[in-house]
Amino acid sequence: MIAAGTYTQTEIHSQPDAWRQTLGKLREQHSSLRQFYTAGQYESVLFTGCGSTYYLALAAASLFQQITGTPARGLPASEVWLNPAAAYPAKQRTLLVAISRSGETTETLHAVDSFHQQANGAVLTLSCYPDKALATAGDYNLVLEAGREDSVAQTRAWSVLYLGVVGLILAANGDEAAYEALNRLPGAGEQILQQQLEKAQQLGRSTQLDRFYFLGSGARYGIASELSLKMKEMSLTHSEPFHFMEFRHGPMSMVTPGALIFALLSDAQREHEMAVVNEMRALGGQVITLGEQDADITFQSGVSEPLRNVLYLPFGQMMAFARSLSKGLNPDRPTNLETVVRLSNGVSAG
Repeated sequence: MIAAGTYTQTEIHSQPDAWRQTLGKLREQHSSLRQFYTAGQYESVLFTGCGSTYYLALAAASLFQQITGTPARGLPASEVWLNPAAAYPAKQRTLLVAISRSGETTETLHAVDSFHQQANGAVLTLSCYPDKALATAGDYNLVLEAGREDSVAQTRAWSVLYLGVVGLILAANGDEAAYEALNRLPGAGEQILQQQLEKAQQLGRSTQLDRFYFLGSGARYGIASELSLKMKEMSLTHSEPFHFMEFRHGPMSMVTPGALIFALLSDAQREHEMAVVNEMRALGGQVITLGEQDADITFQSGVSEPLRNVLYLPFGQMMAFARSLSKGLNPDRPTNLETVVRLSNGVSAG
């Protein structure tokens, strides 16, 4: 019998190797991906997914617009499918980027079909399994097999698919040289996993903590949302994500000595973000900060801020994993969740 958490533990700790494989594949496809993107002459980009990949879509849209200057947004696939008029302008040339780990998510497949029928644009898919429906549903299909997983809650898959978005951004900008810097990410990830494991376990197992708040702004809000979801899925613990400044507007009333403020610090807005952190600490909340340097958990990656965001993931994943085990749960199989959910109409989702 396989011990609880075996799959998730392996998937979290194998991420640096998966990143190496993924970055190599993305570099190989840089030219063809750039040709596809530039030929489309897109006026906007719409990222979509479900659950974890919806949060990835939020992070991706923010990062894409920040770096390329092209308008981008992230929406749940159900909105793209069921409310297309509100999701994208029919007459505007739009690229839909559909993201799914399994490649079988019902809403995402329907969103792609609907977009093909109604929109003026093209579809790029990001998934992890070449033999699944989404892998052949787009006009350009990027399959990143290093993200395949056995567990229900996404960890390795999310970070690999996020790097896929970074590869799309580099192709859109024609910036192949940036891969030299990105190749430092796996080494930085290994250092975090090795050096910060004990700290992550200590926080995750703490019986004094009963709620977690993940703060991130800009592209980091989508990452904060994903880490918050991991805490909920794996450990059944109260957890919520917020933009830094928004946390002052009501949510800080929930700050007690049992609250952990998990702060994804940026370089550009550090002064404002640390002001929020210090206020929450003064209210009695516990705080853990993550950033390139001068933080509780430092990356020291040497990679520029917009491109190193994947490094925020491992520590939060390890923390949620440790909390799950400490509560006698199985992080591989979160309560009430399945990798594939059968809907009432008999169509699969997941």
